[in-house]
Amino acid sequence: MLKGYWIARVDVRDAEGYKDYVAAAKLAFDRFGAKFLARGGEHEKAEGPGRGRNVII
Repeated sequence: MLKGYWIARVDVRDAEGYKDYVAAAKLAFDRFGAKFLARGGEHEKAEGPGRGRNVII
């Protein structure tokens, strides 16, 4: 299978609802062998709207 990378911008507005999303996404991640490569820490906004968190899968 070819490899691919997914870079996601994550802005969580509903922490309880996000837990359900994480549980459902884990099923797909496990099925296809996804690995979290990096999860964003602190970052500095250069311009434009801010971001809550960046994740690379």
